[in-house]
Formats: sequence, C-alpha cells, structure tokens
Amino acid sequence: MLRRFLQGGALAAVVLCAAPALAADKKQGDVNVFLRGGIGDYTGDLGNLSSTGPLWGLTLNLQPTTFLGFEVGYEGSQNKVADTRLFDAPSLVRNGGSALVKVSPPFLTAVRPFAGVGLGLSYVDVRGAGAGLYDSDLMEEIPLAVGLEFNTGGLTAGVRGTYRLLIDQDFANVASTDDNGGGLMDASLTLGARF
Repeated sequence: MLRRFLQGGALAAVVLCAAPALAADKKQGDVNVFLRGGIGDYTGDLGNLSSTGPLWGLTLNLQPTTFLGFEVGYEGSQNKVADTRLFDAPSLVRNGGSALVKVSPPFLTAVRPFAGVGLGLSYVDVRGAGAGLYDSDLMEEIPLAVGLEFNTGGLTAGVRGTYRLLIDQDFANVASTDDNGGGLMDASLTLGARF
C-alpha cells in the first residue's frame, strides 16, 4: 500500500512540475543555425599574393543570455594566387572551423549588434601549379568579428565582418619576400533559423 502511495505521489509531483513548462510559450532565439556567404581576401604581405574570392559557411549560435552568445562553425573560402612568376597560378582553398564568444547590448534583441573573439583552425589546400612556392598547410587563427543580426520569430539574418589574425601562414613561406605576414578579412551575409 505504501509503495502505491509513493508511486502515485511521484507521478503527481512530475505532472505538477511539468505542467507550467508545457503551458509556457516556447522561447525562440536561444539556438540559431545559419548559412554564411560572402567574399574574403588575405591582408598584409599575403594580400599582395592573392585575389579576392568567395567564402561560405555553416554556424551554430547558442544565446544563453541576451548579451552573451557562443558560436561554433565551419567556414571555407577560395582565393586565386596573383603571382606573376607562375603561368597558371594555383588556388588557395581553405576549410576550417572556429569557436567564438560574442557580446551584445542586453536591451537589443530584434536588431542585435555584436562583437566577438575566438579561436580557429583551417587547412589551406594549394590546388594547381606552384609546387615549391606554395604548400598546403594547417593554420591557427584568432577570429575577430563584428556584425548586426536581425531576429524575428523563427528567422534570423545578418551582416558581419571578420578579421582572422593568422598565427601560422607557412603555405606561402617561400613565395613571400617580406616577413609582414598577414591575416584574412571577409564580409558576409547570414540567413537561418531560430529555435
């Protein structure tokens, strides 16, 4: 008898605790998934060796509070090498991932400006001629991003600019005559869904 009473009490407690959660409206915007598309180019000494090209990506954004967000994502880009020493210049195809911490004003949610910093890792694949001058390489990056997000209901869209400080750019060691290094600058549009 006591066992049935305890089971019934446990069931009643679960129903009572779950009822407010089930009745509450679902809050949208805690999780955003979006596609990115835009253009990018290398800067500094690396910028003298490459031309502007397309970039693409897929990002998962977690927004636990109105002023703090976390992103993880995949990004790719392709830039043609602008090297007059080569008859058929190669392409630099970059694929990588990054994690970003974002901050934004807590009182703006429908139109949300943000700034972010993070860590990234990309593999640059040198495709085409240019062996010896350019080599495929793994690069460490520090992405710095600013942008503006537009959120309504289940949709999110935005515009952003990202500068990636390249910790390692050994793919152009032999081709580069200076030691100025460089980074990677891009501008992109985003479009996705909010959950």
